[in-house]
Amino acid sequence: MTMTLTEDKTNTELHDQRLAMLEDIAKELDSDTVFPICFDIAIEIGTVMKNHNASIQQIAAEVQKDPLIATKILKLANCITYNPSGRNIVDIENAVIRLGMGTARSVALACAMDQLARSAQLAPFEAQSNLWWLHSLKCAAISRVLCKQLAPRINPDMAFLAGLVHDLGAFFMLDRAGRYPELLERPKTVDYLVAQWHDSIGTVLLDTLGLPEEIIDAVRDNDLPRPPVTQIRKLTDVIYVANLFAGGLDEINKQDLPEPFEPEELDNPQYTRLIDEMNEACAEILSVW
Repeated sequence: MTMTLTEDKTNTELHDQRLAMLEDIAKELDSDTVFPICFDIAIEIGTVMKNHNASIQQIAAEVQKDPLIATKILKLANCITYNPSGRNIVDIENAVIRLGMGTARSVALACAMDQLARSAQLAPFEAQSNLWWLHSLKCAAISRVLCKQLAPRINPDMAFLAGLVHDLGAFFMLDRAGRYPELLERPKTVDYLVAQWHDSIGTVLLDTLGLPEEIIDAVRDNDLPRPPVTQIRKLTDVIYVANLFAGGLDEINKQDLPEPFEPEELDNPQYTRLIDEMNEACAEILSVW
């Protein structure tokens, strides 16, 4: 499908074209899908995977910084070939152990190289992609802190993974947006289009990639306002609150709400007392260079 930009294009026509783009995207979703996340981290992962002296911990630490590569590693580790007992895992280090360092290294390297090969198409939206990447890592780190401090019954590895992949659809959409001249000339439109549609695209994508239903349910509609979460009881509460403290309010306020949303969670003492710990966790995972 080819889009052209004309001066007399109506808002209705633009809306119809955007819907057509989303329909095109939906048709492309499959388990072999590859799209760039962050150019620099793909290079970093490629470098570590080529280093045969890298430890399991080093490999896992790099893999967990790319939501797509982490998802593919986990999907393979949980397939029947490597998981005949049917005991699924959600933490990257155990996935690397289950696969073996050779296989894990090969899968991660192949995906990183594919991402780099596609990075030129993402170039017009690289700044947006980097912001989504930083947000995803922060959400993952904060999710783990919330679990450990406020919800010990929730698996912190599950929470970390859910936070890491909760906006995976945004990266897929940014990659595909580079194919449409109309969107290349309207970066603000892309910002709003991704903010408003990445959740529905991401839900399908996560299901296609074989993520646990618990994670898919937890990240669904996390950018839509809900009644204040005064106590964390479920994984979806973790992701919602973590998303807010990771800067997700900007996404929420691009949802065409009748008025700006002011979440009470950001002033709730039980969460704000953890801000220093949240910041430390974010700094640790972001210290990649």
